[in-house]
Amino acid sequence: MNTPFDEEPHRRPGLLAGLRASFLTGIVVIAPVWLTIWLIWSVVGWIDSAVLPLVPQRFQPEEYVGINLRGVGVIIFLFFTIIVGWIAKGILGRSLIHFAESVVDRMPVVRSVYSGIKQISETVFAQTERSFEKACLIQYPRRGIWAIGFVSTTARGEVSTRAETSGELLSVFVPTTPNPTSGFLLFFPAEDVILLDMSIEDAAKLVISAGLVYPNDKDPTQPPE
Repeated sequence: MNTPFDEEPHRRPGLLAGLRASFLTGIVVIAPVWLTIWLIWSVVGWIDSAVLPLVPQRFQPEEYVGINLRGVGVIIFLFFTIIVGWIAKGILGRSLIHFAESVVDRMPVVRSVYSGIKQISETVFAQTERSFEKACLIQYPRRGIWAIGFVSTTARGEVSTRAETSGELLSVFVPTTPNPTSGFLLFFPAEDVILLDMSIEDAAKLVISAGLVYPNDKDPTQPPE
């Protein structure tokens, strides 16, 4: 695997240059692993600190094993969430949710907070939501300048009927660099959208890295060499 810090093969590096290249290569290898482990460990600890205080003391794992086991709160949270979801899918659960939401709708401040959080939750976690279909190239912000985009779906409804185009209209999300979670929703005629063979993940890496990480150009369906 080549890294941006590897020395060119035709030039023999000095001792300091070789140590520097090795150190930077080590950072590239270690940093993602360490940050991933740290993030998971921190999230698990945060969930434990929020869930375990709600569990009666006699059911605390520390009472039986003598130590605080990290991750027990996550297991309890997952089990509780599955039960709530199972109940919510039933007739009784839907009736209770409808009644509770009708009560919340009468509270001015709480209503705004609840509706905003609910919309975010449905967008992020709802299983019925569709993910991006394909990565694509579009000419944006003007012809002759190309940008990476993600095709979300075919435009429908008023957007499709009122647009001055005779063909199919595609919804394209154009992300920003280096934060691909922000960007622009644009609607393009299908003939102006060039679908790419690279995966959504590879296209996202290309955007996040500001063009430094490219997929395998020999076979876009295979990982880089």
